[in-house]
Amino acid sequence: MEPLPKLPGNSFVDPTLSRFHRSQSLGYKNGYALPAQPTAGIGGKPINFNQLSEAELDELANYNPTLTYGQAKQAPPEDFVPAHVAWDKKVMKFFGYFKNTVHESPDEHFRVRPIELFYFLVDDSIAVVEPHVENSGLPQGKLIKRQRLPKNDVGDHWHWKDLNVGMNVTFYGKVFHLHDCDKWTREFLESEGIDVNPPEDCPTDPYADKRKEASALRTFKTTSDFDKLRQFLEMDRKVLRFYAVWDDRDSMFGELRKFIIHYYLNNDTLEIREVHSANDGRDPFPILIARQKVPKNRDNVDPTFPRVVMELSPQEIQEYFTPKDFDIGKTVEIERRRFFIYDCDNFTKAFYWKNFNKTDFTPVDVETLKNNPPTMEIAPFNGYGSLEDSLQSCLTLIPQPPKKDFIKMLENDGHVLRFEAMLDSPKPEDKGRRFIISYRLSDDMITIYEPPVKNSGIIGGKFLERTRVSKPGCTPDAPKFYGPADFFIGGVIVVYSHRFVIINADRFVLTYMEEHASQFPVKWIALDT
Repeated sequence: MEPLPKLPGNSFVDPTLSRFHRSQSLGYKNGYALPAQPTAGIGGKPINFNQLSEAELDELANYNPTLTYGQAKQAPPEDFVPAHVAWDKKVMKFFGYFKNTVHESPDEHFRVRPIELFYFLVDDSIAVVEPHVENSGLPQGKLIKRQRLPKNDVGDHWHWKDLNVGMNVTFYGKVFHLHDCDKWTREFLESEGIDVNPPEDCPTDPYADKRKEASALRTFKTTSDFDKLRQFLEMDRKVLRFYAVWDDRDSMFGELRKFIIHYYLNNDTLEIREVHSANDGRDPFPILIARQKVPKNRDNVDPTFPRVVMELSPQEIQEYFTPKDFDIGKTVEIERRRFFIYDCDNFTKAFYWKNFNKTDFTPVDVETLKNNPPTMEIAPFNGYGSLEDSLQSCLTLIPQPPKKDFIKMLENDGHVLRFEAMLDSPKPEDKGRRFIISYRLSDDMITIYEPPVKNSGIIGGKFLERTRVSKPGCTPDAPKFYGPADFFIGGVIVVYSHRFVIINADRFVLTYMEEHASQFPVKWIALDT
């Protein structure tokens, strides 16, 4: 017979039973644990249960779910995130205020000063900052730098669990009331199970409200068209820029130097800056005249003013520079320096077009005004020494020896052309004088030697030391020296107003002319042969 389902109303309980526990399924007999069939209570009936067959037990013993379903994948371990990484750049922000008592003012008794409280979750530090209010006259900014703030004398510190909207917090004896927080802070506290109080209204400062009401009712009336305060507010950061050159060519070593003139419209001050270029040779000081009010004429003061003991003040100055004094193509004398204005920027052009109805802003080309750089002139040759030596003293401060053609010296080393010449002179005593002219091919120098003749009355020997001889008719600055092609039989050589007629040559000269026929005319080679 099938048992009834265990539903309310179908169960039959033995009213005589007082214990309803199940007996253990193991019994002990002779000191050994033996399985026993459990019964329902003491003296109760044995509990029927399904007994597995031997084949089912073998099947369960050999059952391996891995073969059927495959190897089970182990869930990867969660990445460990340290606290300083998890809470990095996460900051709680509360809005609050504190009241500052004012003792020495009849118009106000206290001030309400708003603050912002930042709680850094990464290290439980707190910073209190008062927002800056323009023209408040109060030192604002950081009230408490970022740090861990002590909560009591026991050593506890303020924690984010201790903060909530609508509460007072005390930091170093100063009480701050928190009236609101940002959206992220509210969501974070609620996610941690903290009930955040509703936001409160921040009270206004009574003295600030009083000033706003007074300023709204107060009216301002300008006494004249010119108002310095209005000029400062409307013309702030508006600067006229002129491009000028300082014409100092009248003085020694003077030149045209480029400058920029800045005219500040908010207080009518002037500044002059120099424009430096690469390798201009000047010190890197850009400001020629610092920003100040520059008078037109410092000498135009009362003659009774004691200049010896007192400096000029604004009361003594008659007139200062104004925008009317500047224009393109105009020369302005500032501090006894002449500045020629040749151009200006676009803002300056728009300012003059709007205020002075000026439309012509054609720039002036100042490059044509510059003097040509001086050219180095070589001093004329004075006749002392060689031309190359004198030229080296003009090129450098410390003269260097002139460069020589070493290739020519190596190729023609020891090669000398010797000629026999006769002095052509109108003096009768010079007739018949013979000379040996030696021409060195390595350095183009000439040596003249007169063989001594007995009883001639003339002492022979060296007539001319080794030197380069220039041709007659050439200038000392551009001399033309005698070369190998100028020596041939029958030729005339003029050496310092002495005429020598070549009448003969040695065998080496003839051989050299034949080997280097390209350097000598054919007719001269024929004459020598």
